[in-house]
Amino acid sequence: MDLRAIGMGLLFALIWSSAFTSARIIVVDAPPLASLALRFFLSGLIGVTIARALGQSMRLTSEQWKATFVFGMCQNALYLGLNFYAMQTIEASVASIIASSMPLMVAVAGWLLFKERLPIFGMAGLVLGLVGVTMIMATRIEAGVDATGIALCIIAAVALTVATLSMRNASSGGNLLMIVGLQMLVGSAILAIASIATETFTVNFSSPLIVAFIYTTLAPGLLATWIWFKLVERIGAVRAATFHFLNPFFGVAIAAVILGEQLGLYDIVGVVIIAAGILAVQLSRQTKA
Repeated sequence: MDLRAIGMGLLFALIWSSAFTSARIIVVDAPPLASLALRFFLSGLIGVTIARALGQSMRLTSEQWKATFVFGMCQNALYLGLNFYAMQTIEASVASIIASSMPLMVAVAGWLLFKERLPIFGMAGLVLGLVGVTMIMATRIEAGVDATGIALCIIAAVALTVATLSMRNASSGGNLLMIVGLQMLVGSAILAIASIATETFTVNFSSPLIVAFIYTTLAPGLLATWIWFKLVERIGAVRAATFHFLNPFFGVAIAAVILGEQLGLYDIVGVVIIAAGILAVQLSRQTKA
């Protein structure tokens, strides 16, 4: 793995983890699904426009179209939609910790669905990650955190796992930025329908809301997704996924600094355990690959 790939991975993990904090700011003053639908519409429109300016085509391969719709529905509509909705009642740090378990879920799915064998080191990492998540969730539930919010975040993490598995063949065939833009428009359409059916559109326009919305549209919404696809294209999905072990650290740190969310001893220990488990799983898969 070269220095450029390492830099891309670190930047991706930092931007990706910051999305939970910006989302928490947004849902305080605006309906979550409508906000996310607008964010994806703008991000998707920007992505498609830039892709066209670069000469990229909407003539995708059948695998790319399939991945575009699955990714748009599972990551953008389900994963982020459920997380935005859940963060009306739970803290950004909790949502980021649950989302960080995605690499563990991908490893389990690969083992169960694709018969991918994990070395003992990888299996130990899975157990370790599960212990860390259980430790944090048990502590938070005991402290009175909203159980429905946690359940929505878990479902969201499963949806992100499906989205990640769908991208295995999406990078082949070119038109990468076009795919990024189109899958956001897919998510925007689904979320807009859900918002019309379930939400009352009331917005409290404030400076934090405007700044958070612009940031989440351009950085986590467009830039981080593009960096991820380029990173997978450069070093492969297995090696790229190693950087997810940084998400628990970055997620809770950013929420603590910007939102002032409190972290207990069990939270810190749990985050370290989860990160160690994710790293063990990814390193075992990388060695095997």
